[in-house]
Amino acid sequence: MDVLLIGGTGLISTGITRGLVAAGHDVTCFTRGETDSTVPESVEFVHGDRDDHDRFTAQVRDLDTDCVIDMVCFTPDQADRAIEAFGDGIDQYVFCSTVDVYHRPTERNPVTEDAARDPPVSQYGADKADAEDRFMAVDDELFATTVIRPWSTYGEGGTLLHSLGTDTRYIERIRAGDPIVVHGDGTSIWGPCHRDDVARAFVATVGNPDAYGEAYHVTSEENITWNQYHRRVARALDAPEPDLVHVPTDQLVAAVPDRTGMLEDHFRFSTVFDNTKARRDLGFTYSIPFETGVKRTVDHLEVHDAIDAGDDPAYDRLVEAWRESTDAFVETVRSEST
Repeated sequence: MDVLLIGGTGLISTGITRGLVAAGHDVTCFTRGETDSTVPESVEFVHGDRDDHDRFTAQVRDLDTDCVIDMVCFTPDQADRAIEAFGDGIDQYVFCSTVDVYHRPTERNPVTEDAARDPPVSQYGADKADAEDRFMAVDDELFATTVIRPWSTYGEGGTLLHSLGTDTRYIERIRAGDPIVVHGDGTSIWGPCHRDDVARAFVATVGNPDAYGEAYHVTSEENITWNQYHRRVARALDAPEPDLVHVPTDQLVAAVPDRTGMLEDHFRFSTVFDNTKARRDLGFTYSIPFETGVKRTVDHLEVHDAIDAGDDPAYDRLVEAWRESTDAFVETVRSEST
C-alpha cells in the first residue's frame, strides 16, 4: 500500500517507517524536516507544517495515498483539518492517541479500551480523546479509522523517565549511586514499552480489516513498581543498588512544580492496560525486556553525546531537605513519647 506517515522520524515513527518498508509498503513521510533519523533510502519526504492548512492540503492531495498514519495530531482542530484535507480520498486513517485519554484513577485494572474517559486526567488527554472522536465519527463514511493508544514508550532516540521528568542527569546519578528521588513509597505501577514493539503494532494495522473502526492498547506487559524500575535501570547499567529516597507525591509536587508535571498527571497512578485486542488483531508481542531496552537506549544516548553529566544542585538540595525534615519528624515524635 501507499502509506503517508505524518511525522516519520520521531521516537515511535522511525520504527514504523522502517517496519512499513520492510513489510513492502511504499512510504512517504510528511515532516517539518527538523529531526534527523536513519530510515531506508526508498522513503520519500515531503516537508511542511500541518498547521499551515492550505499548503498542507495541497501537498497531501498531490500524493497517492491509501493509508495515513498520523503521529503528530494533538488537538481536535488538527483532527478536523486532517479529515478535511484527506476527505474520502484514502482507505484508512491510523491515529496515534494515548492511554492518557482515560480518567485517573481508573475504576478497575486491567484497563480495557472502553474504560471511562471523563473527567479527563489532563488537557492533553482531553484533546487526544476529542481527536479520537472526530476520526471515529467518520469511520466507514470517509475512511476506516484505527486508533492506537500507547503508554510509556522509550527507546533509541528517547530517554528514560523518572519522578522528576526526563532529565538525562538521572542516568549519571544511577551510575554514580547518588540518591534517586521516588514519588510516594515507590509501589505504584508503571509499564515502559520499547518503541520497536509499539511500532510493529502500528505496521500491523495497515490494510488490516480487523483493525477498522477499532481502538487498541499497545503497552507494556512487564508492569513493575517504580522501585523495581530504578533497580532494573541500575542493573542494566551495571550500577550500584540505587539509593531510593521516597517523598510523598503531594509534597514533591508542591516543592518542585516545574519538574513534576508528568508526575502529577501520570506517574502517580497505578495502571495496567489490557493488550488482548492488540494481541488478537495485530499480533502484538512484548518482545524487548526492559533491561535490554534500557541498555540500548543509553548506548544510543552515549553515541550521540546526549547524556547531561552536569551537577544538579537543586536535586541534591531536595534530597537533603527531605532527609532533614524526616529526621526531625522522627526525633520530635520520639522525644514527645518518652
